[in-house]
Amino acid sequence: MLNINEVIETNRMIHEMNLDVRTITMGISLLDCAGTDLDQVCDRIYNKIVSKAENLVSTGREIEREYGIPVVNKRISVTPIALVGGSCCRKPEDFVRIAKVLDKAAVKVGVNFIGGYSALVSKGMTPADECLIRSIPEALASTGRVCSSVNVGSTKNGINMDAIKLIGQMILETAERTKDQDGLGNAKFVVFTNAPDDNPFMAGAFHGVTEADCVINVGVSGPGVVKRAIQQVRGENFEVLCETIKKTAFKVTRVGQLVAREASKRLDVPFGIIDLSLAPTPAVGDSVGEILEEIGLEFAGAPGTTAALALLNDQVKKGGVMASSYVGGLSGAFIPVSEDQRMIDAVEAGALTLEKLEAMTCVCSVGLDMIAIPGHTKASTISGIIADEMALGMVNQKTTAVRIIPVIGKDVGEIVEFGGLLGHAPIMPVNSFDCSAFINRGGRIPAPIHSFRN
Repeated sequence: MLNINEVIETNRMIHEMNLDVRTITMGISLLDCAGTDLDQVCDRIYNKIVSKAENLVSTGREIEREYGIPVVNKRISVTPIALVGGSCCRKPEDFVRIAKVLDKAAVKVGVNFIGGYSALVSKGMTPADECLIRSIPEALASTGRVCSSVNVGSTKNGINMDAIKLIGQMILETAERTKDQDGLGNAKFVVFTNAPDDNPFMAGAFHGVTEADCVINVGVSGPGVVKRAIQQVRGENFEVLCETIKKTAFKVTRVGQLVAREASKRLDVPFGIIDLSLAPTPAVGDSVGEILEEIGLEFAGAPGTTAALALLNDQVKKGGVMASSYVGGLSGAFIPVSEDQRMIDAVEAGALTLEKLEAMTCVCSVGLDMIAIPGHTKASTISGIIADEMALGMVNQKTTAVRIIPVIGKDVGEIVEFGGLLGHAPIMPVNSFDCSAFINRGGRIPAPIHSFRN
């Protein structure tokens, strides 16, 4: 049972250690908005989102005031738009119209972001899927709150290399269309393998087809809380360290559970899941990199980093599962470069490279996240980086993702400023050896042998 004493217990975490509810995300199914007339589909989408989410932001603010728990973002996720617009969109420009409707609805209800401008293509692309993917550069350049994602692989289906080749080209086009913002459009785009249906975190959130008509998902974050707890057990053995992380994650998840239940009740919308993810911000003390250093590393990227991150991720998940029956999404530790000051410092010190980050993604909750690279990087090289990351997810039966940002006109060592929660990032070097012959083969990489379970 939840009670106010559990919130009081975490009061110091909130005020001193940057504990927050990072997002209340309302998932809305748009399947009943589909049709053959684009004008009608756009009207249905707008009306449904506005009617379902009209009280989302005000409810989040009420909970924040009453319980003293910061609720940083209020967001919406919708059914992958490639499915919703498949019968009425004949060209990329048609999908862009829907993107602008999503943006208009997001502005109307006051949410920070709306996710679900997405396609699921792990085994192949329909004409609508390909049309949506080709529309992404214009959609992200012409909207402010729309986030996009494409799931290109899964352990069950393998990896769609045709889609990855197309996405490499699309990412460069998005960078070009948003070059006056240092390629910011790509900060709103994620490519996945094994994408979950209930992720509340942007930019990869969408409302899966297995979900109810409308649900409330909550994402909680507390790197500062975990760091402070670990400080209290410096020099202790791994058993003590693991128990400390697990107990802290339990308390943090209980706060999220309370907020989720309250939001569900007040909005009269079913509660979906709690996502406990150590999602950092540029603020000092709110860093996964600092946690890794507190565990015993000079910098993130030092020998032992992958083991330390594996330990952290596992204990966070164990603590979360004990605190709530409905833990989902991406729960664990995120390692975005631009959003974590100590990760940025590690890159600038030479301790953290793209290759080491890739190794770390084998055990973290997402993948290569918010990585800024030179704007002259070839599309095939970007596709190769994505393919490597997708293979890790496919073989290891886990979610992996890439959010990579080519910055037109900037090169290795320069800094790009994104602002807000997105922070800033050093441009990282990319392996310059060619992989175009590999990417140009086309087709699909088959699923691994261990996928054949029935």
